[in-house]
Amino acid sequence: MKLHNLILLIICLSITNKSFACKCVEYDKEKMVEYGLKKYDMVFYGELIKRDTINQTYSFKIIELFKGIFISKTIEGVSEGSDCGLFPDKKGLWIVYGNFNNDNKLSLSMCSPTQSQDFGLGWPPPPEFKRDKFGKIIEPTETDSEINYLKFNIETLRSFIYQLEKLRAYKLSQNKLPKNQKNVIYDKALIISLIINTLLFSMLIFILVKKRFSSNKQISE
Repeated sequence: MKLHNLILLIICLSITNKSFACKCVEYDKEKMVEYGLKKYDMVFYGELIKRDTINQTYSFKIIELFKGIFISKTIEGVSEGSDCGLFPDKKGLWIVYGNFNNDNKLSLSMCSPTQSQDFGLGWPPPPEFKRDKFGKIIEPTETDSEINYLKFNIETLRSFIYQLEKLRAYKLSQNKLPKNQKNVIYDKALIISLIINTLLFSMLIFILVKKRFSSNKQISE
């Protein structure tokens, strides 16, 4: 029980420290999807499949893309160590809002509505302290802490489902765009795909030529 309360205290202290370093624009939860779609270039529902705590890098498998153009099903990201930078902490399902940095890596922010299925926006608040009839603070029990975490997990799941439904509604509305606008989006994706495939094909030819040249050189020697 004491260990559980100590963990809550550490979390609260870490939040306090971060609050001075990172200042986020406040937005209503009802408007968080609209805010995220407007501010961030990439929005998707995906699975965190890899994370490297040493290099602060991570990889997501994109399950459903809502905003942005990305050919590959796997997207690489990096935490750049800024005050508001976010490093995904747990593998599993996520709703992600992010931008690309100068190295074309995904960058996430604590100020975005990004969340996992198991852990929502922010941290769970500590249990409320109760007082006895003499005004003395009653230490929260282990049951109080477990109930508090359960409430937070329920709210997290509600938020996750709410965001997913709103994003799918947005995607459906985009599918009703005029045909000429759809063609523009499709043409951009096709051009990017052709460029990438051309580069990959050029690299393959270069590797084959280099390998053949090395083999001929060894034979001549």
